[in-house]
Amino acid sequence: MGSEWDVVVVGAGLSGMSAAKLLSESGLRVVVLEARDRVGGRTHTIRNKQVKYVDLGGSYIGPTQNRILRLAKELGIETYKVNVAEPGILHRNGKSYPLYGAFPSIWNPFVYLDINNFWRTMNEFGEKIPAEAPWDAPNAEQLDKMTMKEFIDKHCWTKTTKDYATHFVNVNITAETHEVSALWFLWYVKLSGGTTRMSSITNGGLERKFVGGSGQIAEKMMEQLKDSVKLGRPVISIDQSGDSVIVETLNHEIYKGRYVISAIPPLLTTKIHFKPELPTKRNQLIQRIPKGSVIKNMMFYKEAFWRKLGCCGAMMILDEEAPVSAALDDTKPDESEPAIMGFIVARKAFKLTELSKEERNKKICELYAKVLGTKEALHPVHYEEKNWSEEQYSGGCIAYLPPGVMSQSGRIIRQPAGRIYFAGTETATQWTGAMEGAVQAGERAAREILCSMGKISKNEIWVTEPESKDVPALPITTTFLERNLPSVPGLLVFLGLSTFFTSLATAGLFAYKKGLISREYI
Repeated sequence: MGSEWDVVVVGAGLSGMSAAKLLSESGLRVVVLEARDRVGGRTHTIRNKQVKYVDLGGSYIGPTQNRILRLAKELGIETYKVNVAEPGILHRNGKSYPLYGAFPSIWNPFVYLDINNFWRTMNEFGEKIPAEAPWDAPNAEQLDKMTMKEFIDKHCWTKTTKDYATHFVNVNITAETHEVSALWFLWYVKLSGGTTRMSSITNGGLERKFVGGSGQIAEKMMEQLKDSVKLGRPVISIDQSGDSVIVETLNHEIYKGRYVISAIPPLLTTKIHFKPELPTKRNQLIQRIPKGSVIKNMMFYKEAFWRKLGCCGAMMILDEEAPVSAALDDTKPDESEPAIMGFIVARKAFKLTELSKEERNKKICELYAKVLGTKEALHPVHYEEKNWSEEQYSGGCIAYLPPGVMSQSGRIIRQPAGRIYFAGTETATQWTGAMEGAVQAGERAAREILCSMGKISKNEIWVTEPESKDVPALPITTTFLERNLPSVPGLLVFLGLSTFFTSLATAGLFAYKKGLISREYI
């Protein structure tokens, strides 16, 4: 009838491999079935003479991502810091400005109040959302019915703030503001440590990369698991109607197990035939978790000329016609292979996928030349890119929840279906969507099975990870003004205007918000 195992893991991304590693170390017989011809999932390091190595998928890590840091250290993989020796660049309305830190400096007082209030509001909402049960948050259903576009329109009064807020959503989840639930996105930000931790290089989620590439993590786990990892085995059916769970692959191999861990994106489980059928709520949920669109690209140059120009390579680009929305220096830690990494996200990725690789290369070079103000950007020595939306075993980038899904079906996402347990970064309660979330989810699913087998107690399923000694987290601090400055409408109350003028100003703000009064950029 085929091989027999304690656990069959479907998917050899970081989540599936982390689960298999823990189970194997616990003495169980584990097999990992991977559809692709490689391990790593949405981490993918390629190697060639032009680039030495480069991450085409997930690559950035930072403080508070303690599980992935611990795992990498166990495997002998070192980290290095992304270059921020010089300021970055903010580019909008065809002009470039110095950018210090994660957020731009604003001189218009109304815009400053508006942006400050929006970042603060997102964090305040996040504080009230339970990490393990966002559907139990205050006003969860109301927030879940609202898109992030509606949330932005409700809380932002200036067009500039709306532009920054939209860019923040687009870059961080590779989807549009009208596509995602406000409850889900605010929860997502909360799990990433808040707006500042999520978006920052220094002391944030973009602080570091792995020397040699993030793909090594799954590759080194595969070396430890040896012949237990089977590549080129797309799973087509899972039958748990008998004493054992029977897993069949596309090439008609049969694997029998006591338990199964599904560590693939929820939507991809619709490709698998289940017997008996999945529970109704699980079946409905997996059809409602789409993925964002991203084309990650790396432009290699003879030298890191942007540093000579006083730029660290980080760019926040808000112009609608610009192909790249965000960029970072991707030069190796030994200063070799100078490169700029760019993200083409959401609607731009959808639009630019129609172009050829050469046409995208040309457009990106022209953009960098404009943003950096030099023709040197027009002459790269090599170009690499990865369109994650065209990968059938990824389906895109970040898995997000549209309005109405989390409050109705979200609590199903980690619930086992019989002897099938669910991993994947989408099921994490810290840094969901990131490599950290993948490791947390894989190890949690593995411990759930160990608990079912009587090897550990329920109290041992969720484990608090000690802080990394090598990459300690500094606290995220705010100033007195950032905490206490009023919003734009709150400013009128603060000034204590007369009832007449307050009514007049409120009417003016209402007209301003509805677009009846011209909204100017800074």
